[in-house]
Formats: sequence, structure tokens, C-alpha cells
Amino acid sequence: MTSPNIPGSEKPGLQDLPQIKERLSFLYLERAIINRMDNAITVTDARGTVHVPAAALGVVMLGPGTKVTHRAMELIGDTGASVVWVGEHGVRYYAHGRPLTQSSRLIMAQAALVSNTRTRLDVARRMYEMRFVGEDVSKMTMQQLRGREGARVRSAYRRESHRTGVPWSGREYDPDCFNAGDAVNMALSAAHACLCGVAHSVIVALGCSPALGFIHTGHERSFVYDIADLYKAEITIPIAFEIAAQSPADIGGATRRAVRDAISNGHILQRATKDIRLLLLGDDANDMELVEVDVLHLWDEKRGFVKNAVSYGKDLDDEDSDEDMVEGYGKLIE
Repeated sequence: MTSPNIPGSEKPGLQDLPQIKERLSFLYLERAIINRMDNAITVTDARGTVHVPAAALGVVMLGPGTKVTHRAMELIGDTGASVVWVGEHGVRYYAHGRPLTQSSRLIMAQAALVSNTRTRLDVARRMYEMRFVGEDVSKMTMQQLRGREGARVRSAYRRESHRTGVPWSGREYDPDCFNAGDAVNMALSAAHACLCGVAHSVIVALGCSPALGFIHTGHERSFVYDIADLYKAEITIPIAFEIAAQSPADIGGATRRAVRDAISNGHILQRATKDIRLLLLGDDANDMELVEVDVLHLWDEKRGFVKNAVSYGKDLDDEDSDEDMVEGYGKLIE
């Protein structure tokens, strides 16, 4: 039996949607039903129902016990928000949704840069340079950079331990059991998971590949870890120690709320968007709008690309050269 058609609001165009840098950071949901009413998603749990404007979201993190309707996913997809299915407390990642952009320019630049040893090292150095403010890393090897980064992170842990009075004996956690670690390690796991979720959201919203990392490699989210590491010492490490010092009953929930506020106040979505574009496009980072339209072309080995939706070759006759035939050949893509 077919359900009757349900009238809905007109699908927004890409240029009508807020850019990723202008959106809220993330919304974590668990044990709730997600539905749709007009241009808002509705979230219903034992406490009642709230309405959330879908176009204002950067990423929706769906935790255990969530049920999402087809209508809700239709709206979320139309507005370009990313959906990430995660484990309890947001610690484990399972899947994600679609990008906001229609352009492949960034992912093509990413693939070209990561496929060449020299350019990959250049990007990795720029990533470390963002963390080592005022230091010249242009001549450092990856081994030297890793050592310098390890010392920086250890120093950050010691500094926050001293500031908050929370004992620190090292990063120890079980990825399959959130409650296995001490309070600060639990808070660190929850905080880092939230930051990675936001980094993942920005990456896929820009149309980049989460897998093509420059420092991390071999994992489906290598580039996510690259980007998240840019902000850990500033955002998640201080928050984790502060939450551990407060000893809340729900460490995961308190940490997520604190990270959410810090990401919003620190404009991390805007900064991550800018940083990714700068890393991948260099001096050309400001030449392209975040949301492009009419970006589908046909590839050409001589010109780079030619117009799509043109019927090529119909005016060629038998006297045309093979080269002209190849150059003129194409097909109409509906």
C-alpha cells in the first residue's frame, strides 16, 4: 500500500544555504526519534520534542538508540548538513553522509598533493607550522617534526595537569570501553571524538577525502586526524582536564557540551574551512567560492576541460583528422 504524498517545502538551492563556516558546530543525539516538520528536524525523546533548523547545522551525530525517518534524512541531505553515525558518547565512528559542495577542485588538489612525496612533505610542514607558531620548520624532516610534536603535546598535558590539579600519568584508554580509563582519559576520549566529528564534517562538506592524510596514513579517516590535531592543544586537552577536575556524574555529556561551546566560541568551523583550503590550494585559496554551481565538465587532455551537455562531433565529416575526431568526440550527459 502506497502512502499519500506529503507536501513539503521547496528544496533550497546551493546558493541559498548557509556556508559551512556559518553553521552550528554539531548536534549529538541519542535515544531519540528524528523526524521532519517543514524546514526543521524534530527530535523527540522522553522529555518532549524540540525543533532544530536543519540548514543551520554543520553535523548531526547520531548515537545509540536513535531512529531517523526518511523525511528527516531527505531534509538533512537537501540542506547539505553532514550526518555521522557514532557510538555511545560519540567515541566510535561508523558512517557519514554527503558533502555540501558540488565541486571536485579541492579533492583533486588533495589527491595531487598527497601523491607526490615533495608536495606531501610541504603540506605536512605547513600543518606543523600552524602548531609551532613563530618556528621555522621548512627544513625539518618528518622524523624531526614528529619528535617536536610529541614534545609539544606532552608539555600541554603537563601544563593542564598543573593548572587544574588533575593527576596525569599518560594517555591510556580502551577504544572499545569508554569507562575503562580514569576521569581525564575518559574526558579526552569524548572531547577528541567530538573534535574529530567536526573536522570530519568540514572535510566532507568541502568535498575532500577523509582518507587522504598527509601526516596520518592508511586509515579511512587519516585526513580527519590531521585536521583535528591542529586544534587539540587549544580546545580538547584543556577542556578534558577542566571536566575531570569537576568530576561530573556524566563525564561524556559534560565534555561534549563544553567542546560544543568552545568550538562555537572559537569559530573552529570557520577556521578549519580556511585552514583546509589554505593547505590544499595555497595562494589560490581565496579564488573560489565555498559553494560552486555549474561545475560539471568533460575532461580534455589538451585543454584541461571542455563544456558539458554539448553534443560533440556531429559536424565532423570524413576528411577530419583522427586528432580532430578524438578532440571533438564526447557525449551528452543528461
